[in-house]
Amino acid sequence: MHELAVRHGRLITPYGPVLADLAIDRGRIAAIGKNLNASHTIDASGCLVLPGGVDCHVHLQMQLNRLTSTDSFETGTVAAACGGTTTVIDFVDPQPGQSVMDALRARRAEADGSAAVDYGLHMTVPAWHAASPEALREIPAALAAGCATFKLYQAYERMTLDDVALGNVMRAVAAAGGGVVLHSETGPLIDALRSDAVAAGHSAPIWHERTRPAGLEASAVQRAAEIAALADCPLHIFHVGADSALAAVNAARAKGYDITAETCPHYLLLTAGQYLTRADGHLFICAPPLRWAADKHAIWQGLSEGGLDAVSTDHCPWTRAEKSKASFSEVPGGLPGIESRLFLVHHFGVNEQDLALTSRVSACCTAPARRMGIQDRGALQPGLVADIVIFDPKRVKTLRAATLHEAADWSPFEGMRIEGWPRTVLQRGELLVRDEEFIACPGNGRYLHRTLAAS
Repeated sequence: MHELAVRHGRLITPYGPVLADLAIDRGRIAAIGKNLNASHTIDASGCLVLPGGVDCHVHLQMQLNRLTSTDSFETGTVAAACGGTTTVIDFVDPQPGQSVMDALRARRAEADGSAAVDYGLHMTVPAWHAASPEALREIPAALAAGCATFKLYQAYERMTLDDVALGNVMRAVAAAGGGVVLHSETGPLIDALRSDAVAAGHSAPIWHERTRPAGLEASAVQRAAEIAALADCPLHIFHVGADSALAAVNAARAKGYDITAETCPHYLLLTAGQYLTRADGHLFICAPPLRWAADKHAIWQGLSEGGLDAVSTDHCPWTRAEKSKASFSEVPGGLPGIESRLFLVHHFGVNEQDLALTSRVSACCTAPARRMGIQDRGALQPGLVADIVIFDPKRVKTLRAATLHEAADWSPFEGMRIEGWPRTVLQRGELLVRDEEFIACPGNGRYLHRTLAAS
């Protein structure tokens, strides 16, 4: 007799959909089969049963100058849970003069006792730490503390690493057994283009896209891939939204390089036309910027064909007031979206693009878990953690910021009609969400000690 069984659902397993029951004991999947007996049951008739979503790229309580991103660890992870995401990976951002391990302890202190879902942390290596032999010597300690991946930047003032610094850090990370996650744009030239545009009197949102051309994203990806290959360092490219950047990833993969890449719902669903046609186009400023229809088509194709491995959100929310600035160059970058990822990819991918259910689950659950060193979740298999989503594919809703659980007062996907919505969500076999209502206690989320699997 099992503790709990999810009955009569259509399970989306790594091997394809199967009509079966799923049994849970002691927080793990105990069995998949027919007519499993349990002390308690959940009826999933007419629903898909999915592994809990894994969002490997979020920014909660992120400090940016004098601003703090709108969602706290509590509000952001409650929203994640309501959207069917049971694991998120955020960031540690060491400040000048702060040790890597002190920064990790401080960040965990913010999340522990507040996070509603389980969480991991990427360790950022800013320019000042990349130039410090002492800081680089802390990389093995950070990895031993569960930070399996290290965030590097090729853009942003004071964060940008040149090619020599990239190589040095990648070698140190690889030697310790970690991997690199990368913001890939040619930052110094972008900075010059933006300065020139501002000096010429350009302030409209479209100049955000014009001063961050896709070619400077693609060339940065190409350089980073070559450097990572020389360093023998696993590389994951964040937020790919341009056809040319995806082509650079595919070219590196064709050479046998250890490279993966992700996209985000806003690159799948929106275009740079938002900057031109909307009075509130400044709200859609993010980096890399939204691109064009041909890019959007290529990104969907890459997701369907496997050129893109994962869909994250890069959830970085700001209020309307915080994003309302006189010039594109002053707007804090980032979009909200932590709650909407699973149902957006389902509706616009599975329902409208014929994306396979197994591909959708791989991109939103399995692939990010495996690449980021979370080996015990992300799939429906006996022995793995029982993070489960019961997803009603016939539930129709109109997406409204007012009814989401995110703290931002707007959504880039406002008004979209969605067919398919998470109904019930379990973490470690315990109910987080029942009938679309969050019923657990925020603060039960656990820090995940991540270790990359040996290749």
